[in-house]
Amino acid sequence: MSDTAQKKDQPLDELMMAMDVVDTLRHRDRLVTRELAADLREDQLVDRLREIYRNQGIEVTDEILAQGVAALAEERFVYSPPDAGFSRTLALLYIRRGSFAKWIGGIVVVVVLAVAGWYFLLERPQQQAAAELTAQLTTGIPRQIETTLAAISRDAKDPAVIDRATAIANDGLAAAKAENAAAARKAVADLNALQAQLRQAYDVMIVSRPGTPSGASRIPDVNRQARNYYLIVEAIDRNGTVVPLPIKSEEDGTTTTVEQWGVRVPKSVYDRVGRDKRRDGIVDEARIGVKQRGFLEPRWSVAVEDGRITKW
Repeated sequence: MSDTAQKKDQPLDELMMAMDVVDTLRHRDRLVTRELAADLREDQLVDRLREIYRNQGIEVTDEILAQGVAALAEERFVYSPPDAGFSRTLALLYIRRGSFAKWIGGIVVVVVLAVAGWYFLLERPQQQAAAELTAQLTTGIPRQIETTLAAISRDAKDPAVIDRATAIANDGLAAAKAENAAAARKAVADLNALQAQLRQAYDVMIVSRPGTPSGASRIPDVNRQARNYYLIVEAIDRNGTVVPLPIKSEEDGTTTTVEQWGVRVPKSVYDRVGRDKRRDGIVDEARIGVKQRGFLEPRWSVAVEDGRITKW
């Protein structure tokens, strides 16, 4: 009978015993290493093994001991991991799928939260803002422009005011159609300011109080040989309340909302007001202009020139 047939017919207990012999040899590496280094013959190694088992009270046949020594040399009963490769990688991934699933699940959760945060904190507000802006440009701002223009047209008593308001409105509607939000909003603001100015009514009065100047003079920087003369005035409504007004200074070009400002007048008007005040300390003819509802500018009762100041 061949060796292969004998191995197939070998009883299970003998096979297990041979495996135990191999295990004993593996766990006694020092013994094997020392004996093999001394060129110990196989039969002598068998004798040593027999002695080891006998000391443990186990009787092992020489055939089984010889099979164990041979199996150790052939590395039988020893697990050798498969060579690295694609199949082995797939197998390891399958075995460790539980831990990988946790990592992948965590990554998916993080990605979902990041996408949701980006959408609700950035993308959605931007979409809402864009939708609101579109609604303003297509309906809101044009409606405001048309409504304010209609009100100005009803209130204005000067055709030039209506022409000015119409020009502003046309510019605003064109800007809204071109999706130029800044220009469209500016047109709305300009129309609102024009309407507010149109509805005002007040008297322009020379300031005539103790300790407060009623006039001032300046030597302009552009012509040091000349002198400009100003009457210090204020706007008083029908209730006697001072009306603050936006005044553009000719000295620095800035517009400031003030309660008092200087109106440039000819020297003759300036001198006449000065004589009036010197007589009794007050200006008897203090009203020099009337601003009526429906007009943008006052109607002056004295000669005035272009030019205003806000500091003196």
